[in-house]
Amino acid sequence: MKAIAFVDYENIWSGMQERGYKLAPESLVQALQQYAQRTSKDLLAIYLFANFDREEFWRTQTVFEKTNVFTRHVYGKNNYSNTDLRHNAADLELMLEALEILLTRPSTVDVFVLLSGDGDFLPLIRKIRAWGKEVRVIGVDGSVHHSLQPYCEGSEILSDMLSLGLDEEYRPETDLQAALETLAQMQLRLPYVASTKARTALSERLARPVTQVKELIRYALRENILIEREHPDPSLRIGKTKIYLLNIEHPVVRAALEPLLEELGERYAKLEQ
Repeated sequence: MKAIAFVDYENIWSGMQERGYKLAPESLVQALQQYAQRTSKDLLAIYLFANFDREEFWRTQTVFEKTNVFTRHVYGKNNYSNTDLRHNAADLELMLEALEILLTRPSTVDVFVLLSGDGDFLPLIRKIRAWGKEVRVIGVDGSVHHSLQPYCEGSEILSDMLSLGLDEEYRPETDLQAALETLAQMQLRLPYVASTKARTALSERLARPVTQVKELIRYALRENILIEREHPDPSLRIGKTKIYLLNIEHPVVRAALEPLLEELGERYAKLEQ
């Protein structure tokens, strides 16, 4: 049977996070492919909808695209207003794309696989079934709206599907050396290291999702390896920003960055001035 999957990524990601799971893009795609093989479905395409401006999804769009997922970036705010949120924007975009395929290419799909627990998709499901197509709903256990329960894959839930593909418990200590080296090079190259720029650089250098980078930073702050400060910057609208400094007196930092300590100390002295 020919199938197309539609993923309400923010819904699934949030549901997994609430249960302590760290959902990696590769794990989600692998789980869908395994599901298709197990249920004898020919998975033709995966369409994934999310607001990739969210910090938690930084760089995940590229990862999804590399795994042949068709991503749809659903921006979070109205272009004509900086304050009005686009409520249910991802849901609406997903419904429109699914209906377009249903109405223009009905012979290409036998089964619509929906990854979401949002009850707002019930009208879409009814329309798809009215056209004689099958619908399979896959959501996080405990987060699937009761109106979608009849269309769920029996007792199958996403957390079960991902049980073999979930990331192992993250240990920030394993990335500490590389993180210190990255931050040190940034400290020597830039006037200051803003918190957002630090997270972006660490995510790219360590090949870690932002959620794990944040955990690494929290660990470094807790151990007093990293120092967080507010720094004035008149070029910014709010006139200040949050920056990170390495604690060059900490024994871990001294051991990891011994050749750079003197130069770092000089840069920090200038920054204080």
